[in-house]
Amino acid sequence: MLVVLLPALTKAQLGLPRIVDHGMVLQRDEPVSIWGWSKPGSEVQVKFNNKSYKTVTSPEGKWSLTLASTSKGGPFTMEITSKKESIQINDILIGDVWLCSGQSNMVHFFDRYRERYGEEIATSTNDQIRQFLVPTSTNLVGPQNELNGGEWKSANPKNLLEFSVIAYFFAKQINEVYDVPIGIINASVGGTPIEAWTSEQGFKDFPAIQETIVANKDTAKVFAQNKEANEVRQAWYSRPTADKGLLSDPKWFDPEYKASEWKRISVPGYWEDQGIRDLDGVVWYRKEFSIPATKAGESGKVYLGRIVDADEVYINGQQIGRTTYQYPPRRYEIPSGLLQTGRNTITVRVTNQGGKGGFVPDKDYYIEASGHQVDLTGYWEYNVGEVFEKLDFPPSISLQNQPTALYNAMVAPYTNYSIKGVVWYQGESNSWKPQEYYDLLPAFVNDWRSQWNDINLPFIVIQLPNFMEVNYSPEESSWARMREAQSEVLAMENTGLVVTIDLGDWNDIHPENKKPVGQRVALVARNVAYGEQDLVYSGPICKSAKVKEGKVVLNFDQVGGGLISGNDEPLAHFAIAGADKQFVWAEAIIKDDQVIVWNDDIAQPKFVRYAWADNPDFANLYNSEGLPAAPFEIGLEPD
Repeated sequence: MLVVLLPALTKAQLGLPRIVDHGMVLQRDEPVSIWGWSKPGSEVQVKFNNKSYKTVTSPEGKWSLTLASTSKGGPFTMEITSKKESIQINDILIGDVWLCSGQSNMVHFFDRYRERYGEEIATSTNDQIRQFLVPTSTNLVGPQNELNGGEWKSANPKNLLEFSVIAYFFAKQINEVYDVPIGIINASVGGTPIEAWTSEQGFKDFPAIQETIVANKDTAKVFAQNKEANEVRQAWYSRPTADKGLLSDPKWFDPEYKASEWKRISVPGYWEDQGIRDLDGVVWYRKEFSIPATKAGESGKVYLGRIVDADEVYINGQQIGRTTYQYPPRRYEIPSGLLQTGRNTITVRVTNQGGKGGFVPDKDYYIEASGHQVDLTGYWEYNVGEVFEKLDFPPSISLQNQPTALYNAMVAPYTNYSIKGVVWYQGESNSWKPQEYYDLLPAFVNDWRSQWNDINLPFIVIQLPNFMEVNYSPEESSWARMREAQSEVLAMENTGLVVTIDLGDWNDIHPENKKPVGQRVALVARNVAYGEQDLVYSGPICKSAKVKEGKVVLNFDQVGGGLISGNDEPLAHFAIAGADKQFVWAEAIIKDDQVIVWNDDIAQPKFVRYAWADNPDFANLYNSEGLPAAPFEIGLEPD
């Protein structure tokens, strides 16, 4: 056994963090740290770019040294030696490293958007754009020394499928403008709050959160609570099915089953909007469609938009796909030989655990086979398979949503790694308490700047887009308040705001139009991080408001070539209020790159808002460069 183990033990004496590896991008034009582990007291030598560096490991076996500033370029090789051990790192580029972090809209890979960005995927052969995808991991106890996986990958048609769409288009734009290699560190987890990404030191002014952090360090208690809750859930989900559709003979997905008593329902649409009241459970959908003889037997694809929550899809009795939660787009391959001439049947088993269930409106629903499309919108037949009883499961603790949990495991291990700046796309999971974000966001920015020991570290925040139903009356909105909290980052030095108020989808918290988001991030970065002071990098941002003769006069930064209506219609989505703060729609015109706002029934306006709604669909103030104005609420100075 010793003979087998000794080589492995010897080899393990010299080690590097996962992020210091083949294909890495190091930050240009500034000293960078390289660190690792070796036997305590041993000498470590690093050779890089015709220079040699030496250090000695600490009693704990750690070592670190600083490489001289290097201009962009590569590929380079680095050799690290300690006693008789040696590690060679190949294919190193010197460029700009950006940490792109947040929740699902930053996570989302090209694989999810193959149809929309198919050409981009096929032609992505830029070795100068590389991503290090940080694996999802949590730690409630404290900062880790090492990541739980990850590797550097360059952009190509295979690797791009796991690249962040937004981060890639941002990197591509910067690479094209400055001809510099770009390294993306993608550390993002869907559905997570800002608290999970902030270190324990970042919460020094948040005593309630500090109490939670201390309590969570008793991991035995946390895991015991989750184990108990899990067992109850597993017992419920493992129970024998009561779904009549699966107990029937033949089963409801079988083409031979006669759906004689089924009712009619429209797709897309939620069943609660079509005569079914408050049903949590299983509803089966069934529709017959025809295929011409020339397409029979061909492979194809079924597009079923989005379904809330889970689905299983059958064609002619054969399951072709299933999804267990509501967010992914439903696109399932139909194998060759399954489609037949004439009559075919598609059956969808939909499971909904709460809220409205069914097919999300305003999405694509069709079958495609060799260029032939079958429209699946319209009337289907449905039947209820099972009604779930209302259950209160024991509470559990979501590890990835706990304060510091993601910072400790997914960020702390590489705060020695020099970066150019941070792109932050997060907020959906904090939108239900937007008032707290006014304090949490600056604390988070200051925390990461402190962790990287750079008080001027560029920080770019992507503002939440338009989402949910359009309201044609002025409204209070937690999403609008959240956008305002995000915009407060501009009060800090070296920060930027990316406005996406026109790039969302009303029916999808994950809008597909991500390319212009990345391109707008690049515009902001060119000003904030690269110093292009004369660049119009943002849409208009309201800087002041005064009342003059009963009308509100608004002044803006980032006017660019001039203020315009983005759709050539009269300016819309401006609202004003008196002291009672009861907002009403207002008239608005552009005059000398100011906006004049008024309502004849509000003689003494005290507040003005623009694009203040979950989904301000008809907001249309832009600059002539085509960038939308940022939403705002502002109190008014008297005449």
